Amino acid sequence: MVHNKNILLKRFGLVDYQQAWDYQEQLLKEVLAVKSQNRQLPEEEQLPTPNYLLFCQHPHVYTLGKSGHEEHLLLDEEGLQKKEASFYKINRGGDITYHGPGQLVAYPILDLENFFTDIHKYLRFLEEAVILTLADYGIAAGRIDGLTGVWIDFEEQKNPRKICAMGVKCSRWVTMHGLALNVNTDLSYFGNIVPCGITDKAVTSLEQELGQKVPLEEVEAKLLVHFERLFDAQILVKQYEERH
Repeated sequence: MVHNKNILLKRFGLVDYQQAWDYQEQLLKEVLAVKSQNRQLPEEEQLPTPNYLLFCQHPHVYTLGKSGHEEHLLLDEEGLQKKEASFYKINRGGDITYHGPGQLVAYPILDLENFFTDIHKYLRFLEEAVILTLADYGIAAGRIDGLTGVWIDFEEQKNPRKICAMGVKCSRWVTMHGLALNVNTDLSYFGNIVPCGITDKAVTSLEQELGQKVPLEEVEAKLLVHFERLFDAQILVKQYEERH
C-alpha cells in the first residue's frame, strides 16, 4: 500500500451544518472508492488514498450522536426557532453538543491506514493537538478519565470546564466528524442542552478563559502546526473552498 501523508486543508468559513455533513460524506465515499479499487490491483498499481482536513464554523445548531439521548436537548421545536437554531441526529459517536459562530470546527477525513490503524491513538492525537494549542495561550488543559474532549481544571477538578468537544466516525479506517473548540463561542447556547450528557460540569471558551476575544485564524494556525507534527503529515493549504 502507498502511504500518503499529505493532508489537503479546506477552509469554509461559516457554513450550514447539513452542507458540511454532506460534503464529509462525499469525501468519505471518494476515499473508500479508492481503497476498494486498490484491493483489486497489484501493489505497484495502487493509488494513494487522499486525506482532508476541513475547517469551518456553523450557524447555531445542536447535534445528537448515535449513542446520545434526545431528552438532553432542552428545547422544543418552538424553542429552537426562537434561538434560530437547528437540530440534527447524526452518525458520530457521543451525545449532544452545540456548534455556532466563534467555534472552530475541524473535520479530518483521514485514511488512518496512511498513518496508523488505532482509533484510540487517533482520538488522543486530536485531543493532544488541542491541548498543545491551548498551552500556546498559557492555558493548562488535559483529559478527564472516562470523558471525551479537552478540559480545563482537569487535575483537581474543583471547577472542571470543557473547552473542546469531540465525536468521530470511522469506516474501514477512514474518519469523519471531529472536534469543536470553543474560541469566541456564545456559551449561553449550551444552557439549552445537557452537553455531552454531562450534568455536573461547565463549558468554557478561549475568550472566557483569557478575558478577550482571540482571532479564529490565529487559533487555526496554531492547531495546524500541532496537528501536522503529531500525525507526521504535510498540510497542503487551500485558502478557501466554495460552499457545497
